[in-house]
Amino acid sequence: METVQTTTNNLSGGLQNAWATTLAFIPNLIAFLLVLVVGYFVAVALGKVVDKVLQKVGFDKAVERGGIKQALAASGYHPSAILGKIAFYTAFLFVLQLAFGVFGQNPISDLLTRVIAFLPNVFVAIVIVVLSASIAAAVKDVVKGTLGGLSYGAMLANVAGGAIVLVGAFAALNQLAIAPEIVNGLFYAILAIVVGVSVVAIGGAGIVPMRARWEAALGAIEREAPKAIEHVQSRASGVPVTPSAKTTVL
Repeated sequence: METVQTTTNNLSGGLQNAWATTLAFIPNLIAFLLVLVVGYFVAVALGKVVDKVLQKVGFDKAVERGGIKQALAASGYHPSAILGKIAFYTAFLFVLQLAFGVFGQNPISDLLTRVIAFLPNVFVAIVIVVLSASIAAAVKDVVKGTLGGLSYGAMLANVAGGAIVLVGAFAALNQLAIAPEIVNGLFYAILAIVVGVSVVAIGGAGIVPMRARWEAALGAIEREAPKAIEHVQSRASGVPVTPSAKTTVL
């Protein structure tokens, strides 16, 4: 009889504890849903505001000049819309962190905290990519505008622009700390390849051929110097220059 009474008391106590836990959980659940719903609409509004403001200030035109337009053509989004999406997801991450925080310390809140702490690196990497692309496009336009009438003008413009984009890409990857050993090793490997090829080309029985090529290149540059000056002056005055035969650099 005592055993039955003890079992009954244990069951009754367990049910009471479960009911008390459920009643204590319901306010937290309501607060979680309330924060989640309200925060979602706030994040949506913030994303739309960012998109509209960036369109008003001409952000899309400035970025598309940097060559980003071709990269975003397949996505169907313009640059300001993408930043608006980023603003929405960033704000919603904070909303999720706040919503899960009503339950106290938990693994999901810890994960969201680490993700949010990493976001500044993502923003800096995006800025680096956009700036490097814009600078590369500007340098490419300047070189083409200055030396576009010469045989080697387009090549120099492409090399300058590509080098700036490459450095910007490595800087962005380094900022994100994505496999830093591999990224840094790849960067130094590319530099070593360039230096190694130059050393082999010049030192490995190539001194005489390289000297001949340098002399030919310097001669071509000297011959085309008046044309370069004329080209720059014509662009400054707006008078077109009659195209002439280009000298090929050997």
